[in-house]
Parts: sequence; structure tokens; C-alpha cells
Amino acid sequence: MQIDIQKLTPAQRQAWLQHAIAPRPIALASTIDKEGNVNLSPFSFFNLFSSNPPIVIFSPARRVRDNTTKHTLENVIEVAEVGINICDYDMVQQVSLSSCEYPKGVDEFAKAGFTKQVSSIIKPPLVKEAKIKLECKVIEIKSLGENKGAGQLIIAEVLMMHVDENILNEDGSNIDQTKINLIARLGGDWYSQTNAANMFKVPKPNSQLGIGVDALPQSIRQSKLLSGNDLGMLANVSEMPIINPAFDDEKMRHIVQYFAINPIAMENEIHQYAKEKLALNKVEEAWQILLMGDGV
Repeated sequence: MQIDIQKLTPAQRQAWLQHAIAPRPIALASTIDKEGNVNLSPFSFFNLFSSNPPIVIFSPARRVRDNTTKHTLENVIEVAEVGINICDYDMVQQVSLSSCEYPKGVDEFAKAGFTKQVSSIIKPPLVKEAKIKLECKVIEIKSLGENKGAGQLIIAEVLMMHVDENILNEDGSNIDQTKINLIARLGGDWYSQTNAANMFKVPKPNSQLGIGVDALPQSIRQSKLLSGNDLGMLANVSEMPIINPAFDDEKMRHIVQYFAINPIAMENEIHQYAKEKLALNKVEEAWQILLMGDGV
């Protein structure tokens, strides 16, 4: 299916893009106007864009419905400061409630049942219930247009970070990703959460380059059983592995013995076995199985 985005209505564009570009982290932004009225509103057009200087950007886009601007944008124009409260599963229903478009002057903290926490540096209060809070100064507001749905980028520098000690790792050196149930926005009414059950690690080559899929032996690269993810794992080694004489695997010996008279079937069995090892992140064992298969 091919979709010409330019031919869609603003509402249709928003729906297609928000369903496709997801999950998106949520910034629960607390702001204040020059009269001291506080506003609290969540935004999923949000992310980290620089660490030095520490810059986050979020976008209270113009409303698709009637092209009006949001109180958050109006507030930061008056007072160029914002609290970014990171959202987790323990507060998702309250976060959703705070997105209601209450009239200006209505306290969303009270409506959503959140507690105001006095900030260390900035004027807007923070959300006490949030386990991670960022105090930021707004350094630029960049409008992407005046039409319905046009983004209004709020570029903010992080000045102070507050982190609940209960979500730190054992030595307190950083956040333990398995201890905070972060939530993210998808399309429509859909959200997602990250927890130990659905998180996984992908080794990232830093100082050494992976050999690349193009360097894999042809029999592996053109395998009918190994997926693109499988090939990516195999190719993320810094040099081509060699057979380890000490490697011994009973199932592999059985495969070679049982399928020796049928090379095609044996290759399929070997690739399937290697695939099972890769699913367990046992890349070295997968390589040894494949190398033994090539040597048969």
C-alpha cells in the first residue's frame, strides 16, 4: 500500500503517522504563566536530542481540530521554563486524565490527582509521583507552521535531574532499566510499557566494527532459515570466527551422523540449530555449529 501523505487531511495524516512512528516517550510538561497559573499536560512528540549540551525537545502542536495553540506553548512564551516529568506505568491513567483540555486557569495537578513538588531551580512545580524529573530552561521555540497540526518545537536545556533512588542500579551509578516501567504512546488509544519481560539487549559494536552481512559465507548469507536478525547477530563480530577444536556438541554430532547422506537436509538442520542458539543470544555457539556444518 502506498500513501500520498500530501493528499490526506490533517487528521488523517496525524492518525497514519502516530500509528506508524511509535512507541514515543511521553513528557508530562509542567509550566507556569506570568500570573503564576500552573499547567500540566503530556506530549508524546518528545525526545532527547543532545547530551552536551543536554537538550530535550517536545512539541505542543497546533490542534488539528481547530488550529488553536495549547496552554503549554503559551506559558513557556511567558515564562521560559518547563518541568519534564517522565511517565511510567504507575501513573499512566493520571497522565491520560491530565491531557483533558481544561479551560485556562484550571489546575491539572488537582484534576489528575498529582502532587506539586517545588523545583530546585525553575518556577514551574514538578510532579512528585514521577520517578524521574527534569528541570529545564527553554532556549528556543521554533514554529514549523501555522496550519492545523503544525509542530511548535520547544527546545529546552536540562539544568537539574531528580531520580528516585528506588530505581537505581545496585551501585547507584545509573538507572536500572528493569526497575522503571516506562510507558510510551502509540496510535489511537494505544500505549506500551517497558518491563523486564519485554526488554532485551542488542550488543552494539563501539571500538570494533562488525564484519557485516556481506562478509558472511554464501551458504549462511543465503540461508532459507536464518532471518535478517539472525544474520545481523552473526555479522556483529569483529573478525571471522574459526573452528574451535575444543567445541563439542552432542546434538550437532547427532545431526551430522543422522543426515550425512542428505547434505541439503543436514544444512537445514544445522541452520535451524544455529537459529535456536541465536534466539538464546549464544552467538559463539551458533558460529561454531555453522562452521562445523561447513566443514562436514
